[in-house]
Amino acid sequence: MPSKPAPIKKAAKAPKKVAEKVAEPAVVPETTPVEAPIAEPAPADAAPLPADVEAAPAGAASPQEGEGEAAAAAPPAEGEDAAPADAEAAEAAEPEEPKAPSPPPPPPKEPTSAPVDLFVEDKNDTSVSIIWSQPEVIGLSGLDGYIIETCKDATEDWKAVNEDLQKSCRYAIKNQTTGDRLKIRVVAVNAGGRSPPVALPEAVLVKEVANRPKARLPRFLRQRYVAYVGDKINLTVPFTGKPKPVVSWTKNGQSLDPKRVIVRSTERDSILFIRASEREDSGVYEMCVKVEDFEDKASLTLQIVELPGPPASLKIVDTWGFNVALEWTAPKDNGNTEITGYTIQKADKKTGDWFTVLEHYNRLNATISDLIMGNTYKFRVFSENKCGISEESAVTKDEATILKTGIDYHAPEYKEHDFTEAPKFTTSLANRATTVGYSTKLLCSVRGFPKPKIEWLKNQMIIGEDPKFRQICVQGICSLEIRKPVSFDGGVYTCRAKNHHGEVTISCKLEVRQPVIAEADKKKK
Repeated sequence: MPSKPAPIKKAAKAPKKVAEKVAEPAVVPETTPVEAPIAEPAPADAAPLPADVEAAPAGAASPQEGEGEAAAAAPPAEGEDAAPADAEAAEAAEPEEPKAPSPPPPPPKEPTSAPVDLFVEDKNDTSVSIIWSQPEVIGLSGLDGYIIETCKDATEDWKAVNEDLQKSCRYAIKNQTTGDRLKIRVVAVNAGGRSPPVALPEAVLVKEVANRPKARLPRFLRQRYVAYVGDKINLTVPFTGKPKPVVSWTKNGQSLDPKRVIVRSTERDSILFIRASEREDSGVYEMCVKVEDFEDKASLTLQIVELPGPPASLKIVDTWGFNVALEWTAPKDNGNTEITGYTIQKADKKTGDWFTVLEHYNRLNATISDLIMGNTYKFRVFSENKCGISEESAVTKDEATILKTGIDYHAPEYKEHDFTEAPKFTTSLANRATTVGYSTKLLCSVRGFPKPKIEWLKNQMIIGEDPKFRQICVQGICSLEIRKPVSFDGGVYTCRAKNHHGEVTISCKLEVRQPVIAEADKKKK
């Protein structure tokens, strides 16, 4: 009998390698047919071989049988593809589902409206940066981007400068020639086509701006600037810009009157000058500095004020007890500024002297109290603003008499005493000596009825309204103040009082001395 074949044992030990060999296409070398050996049963502890591995020894023993087995192994590969084919056939056999209705046709494609707000953002010697806003109407087709086109001034040869659509609303047109004037326009593009273009109103000069203009308004001019009528207005507003900016001024949106306002501009600032201001000069002044296509503005508010007019009317509303009620209306002329208050004064009919009752009073009515029984009063009111008190006042046409109430008194009949008398000095003037530069006063007192008129004289010459002298006479006390006298102010001063019943004078001597200089100071000199 033939011996046991070794290949069978090797296949049992390495089943994986055998399986790989089976998977490969069978290439069988031509050998001479031999008689198949009889295989012995495998040991019990040996692992069972798979079916395809067990067929390998037979193929190895006979090439014809190997070819037959390879041919028989082909159908399983087709069987693997047969399962999906059966699934497709089963699906085809199922009934078809109803189709959904077709959607309506899409709306017609339309371009957008033109972009808006196109202007120059910046420029230099070789480029111009522009900025714009998206179209107001975009539509259903949306917005794909923008095309920027340029052409030289005085031509219509428009050319696109961007190869791809610009997505943002800002673009820098580069590689331009210095000194050229470009016309620029922007077109929006979408599926509907090109929109109408938006173009700059005028051609842009390709040239660098070294420094944009900037007006620098001083801090005190950022608020309302208030001046009085007749004041000199001289306001300086600095600015920057290169080359030298072109400066222009307007008042309330109108050009300035060269007869009233003078403007002087240098390379650094501009001066607004008014020689003598009037109320008509009040308003909002705006300065504009411009360098080519760039500009900056600064505005200031000028208010020219003066004293207000008197209240429009004043009347006595009621009188009771020791009180009088007054009413008045605001003045027609407030001096171009708000009224801050009123000053109310009263005067007794007997003396005629005015006394202030209320100051800085804000209402248009007042009650005057603590009046004297039996007296008759008149009242007047002044207006006040930030300039001061009005020069004129409103005076009541009627008089208010404080009556005696609750007392029935019958005065005895007797001849009225005559109180009239000629003026008489009750205190005389005294000689005085003063030093140069030190103000001094001359005092005396006088009585008389009617109230005498007081006049001061120097060396028998009436002083009058000389501002160097201040004359006061209150309740019979008369004073003359000589302000900062000099040697020339020395002499004889006379006070003269007179009324219908007579005239009286009194004199004194004033000596004005030079200041004493110490000996130490003399030596220094």
